[in-house]
Amino acid sequence: MTPGTPVRSLVLWFPDWPVTALEREAGAAAQRPGSRPAVSGKRPGSESDEVAEQRDTGDRLGAGPEARAGTRRGARSGRSPSGGALPGAALPGAASSGGAVSGAALPGAAGSGAAASGGSPSGAEHRSRHPIAVIERNLVVACSASARAEGVRRGQRRRDAQARCPGLKLVNADAARDHRAFAPIVSLIEERAPGVQLVRPGLCALRARGPARYYGGETEAARMLIGALRDAGLDGVRAGIADGPFTAEQAARGGTSADDPVFVVPAGGAAGFLAPLSVAVLDASAMIGAGAAGTKDAADLVGLLARLGVQTLGGFAAMEPDRVRERFGERGVRLHALAAGHDSRPVQPRTPPPELQREVAFEPPLEIADQVAFAMRVTADDFVAGLGAVDLVCTELRVELVGDRGERSERVWLHPGSFDAAAVVDRVRWQLAEDVGTGDAAGRGLRSGVALVRISPETVDAASHHAPALFGGGPEERVHHALSRVQAMLGHRGVLTPAIGGGRWLAERQVLVPWGDRDERDRQTTGAGGLAAQRARPWPGSLPDPLPTTVFADPVPVDVRALGGELVDVDERGNVAAVPAFFIESGRRRAIEAWAGPWPVVERGWDAARSRRAYRFQVVDADGSAWLLVCDGDAWTAEATYD
Repeated sequence: MTPGTPVRSLVLWFPDWPVTALEREAGAAAQRPGSRPAVSGKRPGSESDEVAEQRDTGDRLGAGPEARAGTRRGARSGRSPSGGALPGAALPGAASSGGAVSGAALPGAAGSGAAASGGSPSGAEHRSRHPIAVIERNLVVACSASARAEGVRRGQRRRDAQARCPGLKLVNADAARDHRAFAPIVSLIEERAPGVQLVRPGLCALRARGPARYYGGETEAARMLIGALRDAGLDGVRAGIADGPFTAEQAARGGTSADDPVFVVPAGGAAGFLAPLSVAVLDASAMIGAGAAGTKDAADLVGLLARLGVQTLGGFAAMEPDRVRERFGERGVRLHALAAGHDSRPVQPRTPPPELQREVAFEPPLEIADQVAFAMRVTADDFVAGLGAVDLVCTELRVELVGDRGERSERVWLHPGSFDAAAVVDRVRWQLAEDVGTGDAAGRGLRSGVALVRISPETVDAASHHAPALFGGGPEERVHHALSRVQAMLGHRGVLTPAIGGGRWLAERQVLVPWGDRDERDRQTTGAGGLAAQRARPWPGSLPDPLPTTVFADPVPVDVRALGGELVDVDERGNVAAVPAFFIESGRRRAIEAWAGPWPVVERGWDAARSRRAYRFQVVDADGSAWLLVCDGDAWTAEATYD
């Protein structure tokens, strides 16, 4: 193959992937107890938004229904869209081996099939016909077929879409969700045809030569991949095969149908296939590349060509390359070559991410923690070395213990720096010490011997951020090593550090957390999110900043009196019975020079038996010391002092 020769490429297109990704995540969530059913807006056998959009693009910008129909008829009869015979009768003429695509088998929709990530529910119980639209920057970027039936279109403004379909369910676009849902799909494809290039979620490409030789032909390879995806719960996938990824993408988008999801453009027939297509496909193609700048250049070129009267790729390809270079620059020459079917870019397979997790199985299961820890040493060394090979370190470690009876213990451990092998082994030992023998009916905790230990990095960081300084780490590094060594000897909770939690009372906001857990505490105590989430909760009656510097672990009893010696109290309406004149603390009388309050603190007001109503006061004594006093019924206490 000479340089510049287009490479036979196979492109798999997943129409309306943002909607599909949403449905798959909703279907996976429906498997979990207590979750809501998945939301699906797709009807069986319905045309996706992107398929219809691909069909409409030509109508809007010059390639009318006749050209489109000619493209399809030419493809099925072995003739080019322009009327000439296509070289080589390699076009598929029959429906796929599995028959017509007749229903959505996505998780959360009716049908059957397990998700590629390990199986998802399917059936009418998880199905909803509510129309869905995915919104980005107030524009519709994808919508379900049921939404399209109500008049919703890609590119519409949010308000226009809602006006067309008042019951439209709007979901914000989430690139992370799209990638997360597409990752197992790419892995599934790589199991059958390695060398996949991930163009974007919902679109991937691979060289056609290898799969075609292995499966007996290009069409057979494409049908095999579509069948595997259908078995994994993905119907509606389209495949295009042509010279170069760009032409293959257009073949998948414009040449396929639900009955015939594979379209093959014979070798040398790219120019004839592309000629009747609208120049708008240059703007819509994900194969243009170069990020946002490339997309903007393509959009500007498409608009200019339309104003010049050039409506089709054939018309653009007929222009002289030198004139194109003079007018549009090198970027225009590149797009001109694509329009002429000269896509010489090779498919660039992604490098599969390295497997960073490690696990070790024990047969027979081990029942002594020291045995498990000793057996984990080699695995921990391999785990840290594997991260180092890709210049990463682990800052949060997930440890999963599996018992002989199938029960599990899973926990995420934090580290003030990064995990080394010894720290990994310590976390396994601590988790064994805390969880073994505490199993419950739900399968949490271990009640039998350990059959498997799995360690995986929950959060990683670049190794360069944790490299030792030129002249050492100073006192901070020495303190870290000293405390970590003591903690390794005494156990996880042998070394504690103070942290600030949430609460109304100052004493309950003081939290001691194990060294290395940063500002997180046991999630069984604080709930999801740990101390950070606890601090962020609303705490009516809590004291605002600035906070006192000295907080008494046990409130100190005091006696607050008025000038005449009568006891000062607060009624139910928050009115002070008398002006505080002095208070007695530890037998010492302190005159009050200034005071402020009261500020109510109400707890469990809905429960008469457990409710509490108290009032805070700030007072300054004759020595200039500021105190935080609390009136709880007839009793007064000192909660803290301001130094």
